[in-house]
Amino acid sequence: MEEKVLKKLSPSASRVQEAINAAGFDCQVLELSESTKTAQEAAYAIGCEVGQIVKSLVFRGKTSGKGIFVAASGANRVSEKLLKLIAGEAVEKATPEFVREKTGFAIGGVPPVGHLEKCESYVDEDLLQYEEIWAAAGTPNALFRLTASELLTLTGGSVVSIKQLDVFM
Repeated sequence: MEEKVLKKLSPSASRVQEAINAAGFDCQVLELSESTKTAQEAAYAIGCEVGQIVKSLVFRGKTSGKGIFVAASGANRVSEKLLKLIAGEAVEKATPEFVREKTGFAIGGVPPVGHLEKCESYVDEDLLQYEEIWAAAGTPNALFRLTASELLTLTGGSVVSIKQLDVFM
């Protein structure tokens, strides 16, 4: 993988590295020459299971207008019905403009740390089964390795059961 790592971090990836350091962690942001925009691309680039990739999703509370951040396992789809119950209000997928306004990052590279505004945060319980996980780091080809415990601390999030279950009748 070393040949895939770029020597100098972009400004967005550097912002994430600074936020990680400011939080007291020593996780290292890696910016790769290939895309890590999707969970599948990231898992392939790193050489891990898709479930170890942290999908950073931002939703908007329909009533409050607040940002709701979900760190989900890359193997899971988030159930908006469960999120509605957990958040206490109906939610909708955030627009790219809303995501950038709340986090300061574009979709495809939203990290779990360094957001412009504090969002209500939730962490998919399925991420806790892995010894190490990988999260986006500000660009569609930057990420960093961390533990689920570190993710919980960085986001201030609550552990929830959030995955959509496929039920066929």
